Amino acid sequence: MQFEELIGQNIVYLLLAVFIIICILAGVRIVPQSQKYVVERLGRLRSVLGPGINFIVPFLDRVRHKVSILERQLPTSTQDAITSDNVLVQVETSVFYRIIEPEKTVYRIRDVDGAIMTTVAGIVRSEIGRMELDQVQANRANLIEAVRNQVAQQVDDWGIEVTRAEILDVNLDDATRAAMLQQLNAERARRAQVTEAEGTKRAVELQADADLYAAEQEAKARRVAADAEAYATQVVAKAIADNGLEAAQYQVALKQVESLNRLGDGEGNQTILLPANVIEAFGDAFKMLKGSK
Repeated sequence: MQFEELIGQNIVYLLLAVFIIICILAGVRIVPQSQKYVVERLGRLRSVLGPGINFIVPFLDRVRHKVSILERQLPTSTQDAITSDNVLVQVETSVFYRIIEPEKTVYRIRDVDGAIMTTVAGIVRSEIGRMELDQVQANRANLIEAVRNQVAQQVDDWGIEVTRAEILDVNLDDATRAAMLQQLNAERARRAQVTEAEGTKRAVELQADADLYAAEQEAKARRVAADAEAYATQVVAKAIADNGLEAAQYQVALKQVESLNRLGDGEGNQTILLPANVIEAFGDAFKMLKGSK
Protein backbone atom coordinates (compact mmCIF):
# COMPACT_ATOMS: atom_id res chain seq x y z
CA MET A 1 0.00 0.00 0.00
CA GLN A 2 2.80 2.34 0.80
CA PHE A 3 4.45 1.50 -2.47
CA GLU A 4 1.34 2.42 -4.40
CA GLU A 5 1.06 5.68 -2.49
CA LEU A 6 4.68 6.46 -3.31
CA ILE A 7 4.10 5.81 -6.97
CA GLY A 8 1.04 8.02 -6.89
CA GLN A 9 2.95 10.85 -5.27
CA ASN A 10 5.72 10.55 -7.83
CA ILE A 11 3.22 10.73 -10.65
CA VAL A 12 1.72 13.87 -9.14
CA TYR A 13 5.13 15.45 -8.80
CA LEU A 14 5.96 14.45 -12.31
CA LEU A 15 2.77 15.95 -13.66
CA LEU A 16 3.37 19.08 -11.63
CA ALA A 17 6.87 19.38 -13.07
CA VAL A 18 5.56 18.87 -16.58
CA PHE A 19 2.90 21.51 -15.95
CA ILE A 20 5.49 23.94 -14.68
CA ILE A 21 7.69 23.31 -17.71
CA ILE A 22 4.72 23.81 -20.02
CA CYS A 23 3.83 27.05 -18.23
CA ILE A 24 7.40 28.29 -18.55
CA LEU A 25 7.50 27.43 -22.23
CA ALA A 26 4.10 29.00 -22.78
CA GLY A 27 5.08 32.17 -20.93
CA VAL A 28 8.37 32.81 -22.71
CA ARG A 29 8.42 34.25 -26.22
CA ILE A 30 11.60 34.94 -28.18
CA VAL A 31 10.89 37.52 -30.90
CA PRO A 32 13.25 37.80 -33.93
CA GLN A 33 14.82 41.15 -34.74
CA SER A 34 12.77 41.56 -37.92
CA GLN A 35 9.36 40.97 -36.30
CA LYS A 36 6.94 42.15 -33.66
CA TYR A 37 4.30 40.03 -31.94
CA VAL A 38 0.80 41.27 -31.14
CA VAL A 39 -0.49 39.66 -27.91
CA GLU A 40 -4.17 39.32 -27.00
CA ARG A 41 -5.69 38.44 -23.63
CA LEU A 42 -9.12 36.94 -23.81
CA GLY A 43 -9.68 38.43 -27.26
CA ARG A 44 -8.44 41.96 -26.49
CA LEU A 45 -5.15 43.63 -27.30
CA ARG A 46 -2.73 43.10 -24.42
CA SER A 47 0.69 44.19 -25.67
CA VAL A 48 3.17 44.25 -28.53
CA LEU A 49 6.34 42.23 -28.04
CA GLY A 50 9.58 43.61 -29.43
CA PRO A 51 12.71 41.71 -30.46
CA GLY A 52 14.34 39.58 -27.75
CA ILE A 53 13.03 37.56 -24.77
CA ASN A 54 9.51 38.45 -23.58
CA PHE A 55 7.21 36.99 -20.93
CA ILE A 56 3.45 36.57 -21.12
CA VAL A 57 0.82 35.01 -18.86
CA PRO A 58 0.35 31.40 -19.94
CA PHE A 59 -3.11 30.31 -21.07
CA LEU A 60 -4.42 33.89 -20.76
CA ASP A 61 -2.18 35.71 -23.20
CA ARG A 62 -1.87 34.52 -26.76
CA VAL A 63 0.28 35.70 -29.69
CA ARG A 64 -2.29 36.44 -32.38
CA HIS A 65 -0.18 38.19 -35.03
CA LYS A 66 3.43 37.96 -36.03
CA VAL A 67 4.17 41.08 -38.06
CA SER A 68 7.31 41.67 -40.10
CA ILE A 69 8.77 45.16 -39.70
CA LEU A 70 11.06 44.88 -42.74
CA GLU A 71 10.63 47.37 -45.57
CA ARG A 72 8.22 46.14 -48.20
CA GLN A 73 7.73 47.00 -51.86
CA LEU A 74 4.31 47.05 -53.42
CA PRO A 75 3.96 45.52 -56.90
CA THR A 76 4.33 48.01 -59.73
CA SER A 77 0.90 49.38 -60.60
CA THR A 78 -0.37 51.35 -63.59
CA GLN A 79 -3.22 53.85 -63.44
CA ASP A 80 -4.73 56.21 -65.98
CA ALA A 81 -4.76 59.94 -65.35
CA ILE A 82 -5.81 63.03 -67.29
CA THR A 83 -3.73 66.20 -67.23
CA SER A 84 -5.18 69.69 -67.03
CA ASP A 85 -4.75 70.06 -70.82
CA ASN A 86 -6.86 66.91 -71.37
CA VAL A 87 -4.08 64.45 -72.23
CA LEU A 88 -4.55 60.84 -71.15
CA VAL A 89 -1.43 59.35 -69.58
CA GLN A 90 -0.61 56.03 -67.98
CA VAL A 91 1.49 56.33 -64.83
CA GLU A 92 3.54 53.48 -63.41
CA THR A 93 4.13 53.77 -59.66
CA SER A 94 5.89 51.81 -56.97
CA VAL A 95 5.72 52.34 -53.20
CA PHE A 96 8.03 51.20 -50.39
CA TYR A 97 6.76 51.09 -46.81
CA ARG A 98 7.25 49.41 -43.47
CA ILE A 99 5.02 48.73 -40.47
CA ILE A 100 6.02 50.64 -37.34
CA GLU A 101 2.88 50.14 -35.20
CA PRO A 102 1.59 46.59 -35.75
CA GLU A 103 -1.36 47.03 -33.39
CA LYS A 104 -2.82 49.68 -35.72
CA THR A 105 -2.10 47.70 -38.85
CA VAL A 106 -3.75 44.46 -37.75
CA TYR A 107 -6.83 46.06 -36.17
CA ARG A 108 -7.58 48.99 -38.50
CA ILE A 109 -7.00 47.66 -42.00
CA ARG A 110 -7.45 44.24 -43.53
CA ASP A 111 -5.54 44.41 -46.84
CA VAL A 112 -2.64 46.79 -46.33
CA ASP A 113 -1.15 46.45 -49.81
CA GLY A 114 -4.46 46.95 -51.58
CA ALA A 115 -5.32 49.97 -49.43
CA ILE A 116 -1.99 51.65 -50.13
CA MET A 117 -2.24 50.99 -53.88
CA THR A 118 -5.74 52.48 -53.99
CA THR A 119 -4.57 55.53 -52.03
CA VAL A 120 -1.59 56.04 -54.32
CA ALA A 121 -3.75 55.78 -57.44
CA GLY A 122 -6.14 58.46 -56.18
CA ILE A 123 -3.36 60.83 -55.17
CA VAL A 124 -1.53 60.39 -58.49
CA ARG A 125 -4.67 61.16 -60.48
CA SER A 126 -5.36 64.22 -58.34
CA GLU A 127 -1.83 65.61 -58.65
CA ILE A 128 -1.54 65.00 -62.40
CA GLY A 129 -4.96 66.55 -62.95
CA ARG A 130 -3.49 69.86 -61.73
CA MET A 131 -0.61 69.83 -64.19
CA GLU A 132 -0.15 70.12 -67.92
CA LEU A 133 1.67 67.36 -69.77
CA ASP A 134 4.90 69.37 -70.07
CA GLN A 135 4.86 70.03 -66.33
CA VAL A 136 4.39 66.33 -65.58
CA GLN A 137 7.50 65.50 -67.59
CA ALA A 138 9.59 68.40 -66.27
CA ASN A 139 8.53 68.30 -62.60
CA ARG A 140 8.60 64.58 -61.96
CA ALA A 141 10.71 65.00 -58.82
CA ASN A 142 8.18 67.45 -57.33
CA LEU A 143 5.33 65.12 -58.28
CA ILE A 144 7.03 62.18 -56.55
CA GLU A 145 7.58 64.25 -53.40
CA ALA A 146 3.94 65.39 -53.35
CA VAL A 147 2.68 61.82 -53.78
CA ARG A 148 4.96 60.52 -51.04
CA ASN A 149 3.90 63.21 -48.56
CA GLN A 150 0.20 62.73 -49.17
CA VAL A 151 0.43 58.95 -49.02
CA ALA A 152 2.31 59.24 -45.73
CA GLN A 153 -0.47 61.39 -44.29
CA GLN A 154 -3.20 59.04 -45.47
CA VAL A 155 -1.66 55.85 -44.08
CA ASP A 156 -0.52 57.31 -40.75
CA ASP A 157 -3.60 55.90 -38.98
CA TRP A 158 -2.64 52.43 -40.16
CA GLY A 159 0.71 52.44 -38.32
CA ILE A 160 2.64 52.50 -41.60
CA GLU A 161 5.63 54.58 -42.66
CA VAL A 162 6.01 55.27 -46.39
CA THR A 163 9.74 55.32 -47.07
CA ARG A 164 9.68 55.89 -50.82
CA ALA A 165 7.17 56.52 -53.58
CA GLU A 166 8.45 56.31 -57.15
CA ILE A 167 6.88 57.25 -60.48
CA LEU A 168 8.64 54.85 -62.81
CA ASP A 169 7.23 56.03 -66.14
CA VAL A 170 4.62 58.26 -67.75
CA ASN A 171 3.29 56.71 -70.98
CA LEU A 172 1.16 58.34 -73.67
CA ASP A 173 -1.32 56.83 -76.08
CA ASP A 174 -0.31 56.44 -79.73
CA ALA A 175 -2.32 59.42 -81.01
CA THR A 176 -0.86 61.79 -78.44
CA ARG A 177 2.64 60.45 -79.04
CA ALA A 178 2.29 61.00 -82.82
CA ALA A 179 0.99 64.54 -82.26
CA MET A 180 3.85 65.35 -79.92
CA LEU A 181 6.36 63.94 -82.42
CA GLN A 182 4.86 66.10 -85.16
CA GLN A 183 5.01 69.13 -82.89
CA LEU A 184 8.62 68.34 -82.03
CA ASN A 185 9.58 68.10 -85.71
CA ALA A 186 7.82 71.39 -86.43
CA GLU A 187 9.67 73.05 -83.56
CA ARG A 188 12.99 71.73 -84.86
CA ALA A 189 12.21 73.04 -88.35
CA ARG A 190 11.27 76.43 -86.91
CA ARG A 191 14.49 76.62 -84.94
CA ALA A 192 16.48 75.70 -88.04
CA GLN A 193 14.77 78.47 -90.03
CA VAL A 194 15.38 80.96 -87.25
CA THR A 195 19.03 79.97 -87.06
CA GLU A 196 19.41 80.27 -90.83
CA ALA A 197 17.68 83.65 -90.83
CA GLU A 198 19.89 84.89 -88.02
CA GLY A 199 22.96 83.68 -89.91
CA THR A 200 21.86 85.49 -93.08
CA LYS A 201 21.14 88.64 -91.10
CA ARG A 202 24.55 88.48 -89.46
CA ALA A 203 26.26 87.98 -92.82
CA VAL A 204 24.45 91.01 -94.26
CA GLU A 205 25.42 93.07 -91.23
CA LEU A 206 29.06 92.02 -91.53
CA GLN A 207 29.07 92.77 -95.28
CA ALA A 208 27.51 96.18 -94.62
CA ASP A 209 30.16 96.87 -91.98
CA ALA A 210 32.88 95.82 -94.43
CA ASP A 211 31.47 98.07 -97.17
CA LEU A 212 31.19 100.96 -94.75
CA TYR A 213 34.77 100.44 -93.58
CA ALA A 214 36.01 100.32 -97.18
CA ALA A 215 34.09 103.49 -98.02
CA GLU A 216 35.51 105.24 -94.96
CA GLN A 217 39.04 104.18 -95.86
CA GLU A 218 38.57 105.30 -99.46
CA ALA A 219 37.20 108.61 -98.25
CA LYS A 220 40.19 109.02 -95.93
CA ALA A 221 42.56 108.25 -98.82
CA ARG A 222 40.85 110.80 -101.02
CA ARG A 223 40.97 113.33 -98.24
CA VAL A 224 44.71 112.75 -97.77
CA ALA A 225 45.29 113.05 -101.54
CA ALA A 226 43.22 116.22 -101.64
CA ASP A 227 45.15 117.63 -98.69
CA ALA A 228 48.45 116.76 -100.43
CA GLU A 229 47.32 118.35 -103.68
CA ALA A 230 46.08 121.41 -101.85
CA TYR A 231 49.39 121.64 -100.01
CA ALA A 232 51.31 121.39 -103.34
CA THR A 233 49.11 124.05 -104.90
CA GLN A 234 49.64 126.22 -101.86
CA VAL A 235 53.43 125.79 -102.19
CA VAL A 236 53.30 126.69 -105.88
CA ALA A 237 51.08 129.62 -105.21
CA LYS A 238 53.45 130.85 -102.51
CA ALA A 239 56.44 130.40 -104.85
CA ILE A 240 54.66 132.41 -107.54
CA ALA A 241 53.80 135.08 -105.02
CA ASP A 242 57.43 135.21 -103.83
CA ASN A 243 59.31 134.82 -107.15
CA GLY A 244 56.78 135.91 -109.70
CA LEU A 245 56.12 134.38 -113.07
CA GLU A 246 59.60 132.82 -113.37
CA ALA A 247 58.84 130.34 -110.61
CA ALA A 248 55.71 129.19 -112.42
CA GLN A 249 57.60 128.74 -115.67
CA TYR A 250 60.25 126.79 -113.79
CA GLN A 251 57.63 124.38 -112.37
CA VAL A 252 56.08 123.88 -115.82
CA ALA A 253 59.49 123.16 -117.32
CA LEU A 254 60.23 120.58 -114.59
CA LYS A 255 56.90 118.82 -115.22
CA GLN A 256 57.72 118.60 -118.93
CA VAL A 257 61.13 117.12 -118.22
CA GLU A 258 59.64 114.54 -115.81
CA SER A 259 57.03 113.54 -118.37
CA LEU A 260 59.68 112.99 -121.01
CA ASN A 261 61.73 110.87 -118.62
CA ARG A 262 58.76 108.63 -117.81
CA LEU A 263 57.94 108.29 -121.50
CA GLY A 264 61.45 107.13 -122.25
CA ASP A 265 61.67 104.69 -119.34
CA GLY A 266 58.88 102.38 -120.60
CA GLU A 267 59.75 99.00 -122.17
CA GLY A 268 59.94 98.94 -125.96
CA ASN A 269 59.78 102.71 -126.23
CA GLN A 270 62.60 103.40 -128.63
CA THR A 271 60.86 106.30 -130.30
CA ILE A 272 60.47 109.42 -128.19
CA LEU A 273 58.10 112.17 -129.19
CA LEU A 274 59.43 115.60 -128.37
CA PRO A 275 57.40 118.73 -128.45
CA ALA A 276 58.57 121.50 -130.71
CA ASN A 277 59.69 123.71 -127.87
CA VAL A 278 61.47 120.95 -125.91
CA ILE A 279 64.88 122.58 -126.42
CA GLU A 280 63.51 125.84 -125.20
CA ALA A 281 61.99 124.07 -122.16
CA PHE A 282 65.36 122.61 -121.23
CA GLY A 283 66.96 125.90 -121.72
CA ASP A 284 64.42 127.76 -119.65
CA ALA A 285 64.72 125.21 -116.87
CA PHE A 286 68.48 125.46 -116.91
CA LYS A 287 68.38 129.24 -116.82
CA MET A 288 65.92 129.24 -113.95
CA LEU A 289 67.98 126.69 -112.07
CA LYS A 290 71.02 128.92 -112.43
CA GLY A 291 69.04 131.94 -111.49
CA SER A 292 67.70 130.22 -108.36
CA LYS A 293 71.20 129.45 -107.23
